[in-house]
Amino acid sequence: MASGGAVRPVGLMGGTFDPIHLAHLVTAQAALEQFGLDRVVFVPAGRPPHKLDHAISPAEDRYNMVVLATQTNPSFEVSRVEIDREGPSFTVDTVEELRGRVPDDTTLYFITGTDAILGLDTWREPGRLVTLCQFVAAPRPGYPGRGAKDGLGRLEATYGCRFLDVDVPALDISSSDLRRRVSEGRTIKYLVPEPVEDYILSHGLYRPEPGV
Repeated sequence: MASGGAVRPVGLMGGTFDPIHLAHLVTAQAALEQFGLDRVVFVPAGRPPHKLDHAISPAEDRYNMVVLATQTNPSFEVSRVEIDREGPSFTVDTVEELRGRVPDDTTLYFITGTDAILGLDTWREPGRLVTLCQFVAAPRPGYPGRGAKDGLGRLEATYGCRFLDVDVPALDISSSDLRRRVSEGRTIKYLVPEPVEDYILSHGLYRPEPGV
């Protein structure tokens, strides 16, 4: 909380985090500083509705990796709200639940990739969601700039909201590439925090099944 009793906004960063990597952390820190956030709460997804047909790592492993990645930053927290909830993890339910845990006049900044926001029409109750939080769009390296800008403008007009941009250094790191690297026996050093790398290797995550 800021001096004088003013309530500072709180950042929310949801994701599968399979695994969490440095680009996630850099984006969260950039948003923390740019928007004067009190803290950023990382929310590992339980059962992402858009990935029900995809194999993802166990929720506890993904949660543990986020805890390890954020443990040295006092402005970062990790929530189990989706991990402990039964059924698919819909963002609108998560934001609504977390809103009930902060003062009424707290603004929630939902930090996610521009590519994810462009699919807002497919999310559950997008019209209500934009009234519960302020979206922050994080750039994705290589993602079409002009097309993304036009798409965001259309969504702003449709839902009567505004998407804020966060200024983030270009880091072309993706969880899918990291999983592939591990499966191929390649290093992920300097792409994830060292404790996360150690966890992945010691728990045998992302290695191909025997005989595959």
